[in-house]
Amino acid sequence: MQTVQEPVPTGPVNPPHILVVDDDPALRELLAGYLGDNECRVTAVADGRALFEAFDREAIDLVVLDLRLPGEDGLMLARRLRERAPVPIVLLTGKAEEADRVMGLELGADDYVTKPFSPRELLARIRAVLRRYRLPAQVAAVRDEQRRAFRFAGWELNLRTRRLSAPDGRRIELSNQEFNLLAALCAAPQRVLSRDQLLDLSRLHGAEVYDRTIDVQILRLRRKLEANPSQPALILTERGAGYLFAAPVETLY
Repeated sequence: MQTVQEPVPTGPVNPPHILVVDDDPALRELLAGYLGDNECRVTAVADGRALFEAFDREAIDLVVLDLRLPGEDGLMLARRLRERAPVPIVLLTGKAEEADRVMGLELGADDYVTKPFSPRELLARIRAVLRRYRLPAQVAAVRDEQRRAFRFAGWELNLRTRRLSAPDGRRIELSNQEFNLLAALCAAPQRVLSRDQLLDLSRLHGAEVYDRTIDVQILRLRRKLEANPSQPALILTERGAGYLFAAPVETLY
């Protein structure tokens, strides 16, 4: 099994994370490099087991899946992936695989590219699929329980692994209370939340919990998130009202 990860030092604040699944190491390297140079974050793996390991570990925006993996049924992998989450899927197929392409689309794949293809064509299709997946707020609200991650200002909060990743890729350790509070703030960006609301949303309840518990947790989060905790840019204090998470937040489902 070979995994290639390409960090993106420049480009958009929250680049989409693309998971490429193909058994050809040359193609994996080519796509990791090309997509990484075009404002994507890329993880490239060789087989189905690595696919699901990466999917469970990372917040993936879109999967590029080769239907002809040695010893594995790409259609079955697509079905299992679709059952786990409504993540976009772009299939890689051969010219003679029309029946598989049709079946893949019926199983829920969003698009396909026929080999041989140009990386430019694949990138265009990826961008088109991602644009279609931007959910309106009223739809997203119905699917709160399906959230996989929040992204904001280059940070990523993975709700499955309870992991916070800094813009430079470092993992930032959070206590359970800090994680719950940050998740509550990310779920209601650019809205003023009172201490009582935050206590309820983050479930910071216990024998000795009181309003100022939120203030202590906010201070700890600022020390981990803010470039200058004394002049916060992400978690703002609204005097007499509560706190506001100022950064735009992208939600992954």
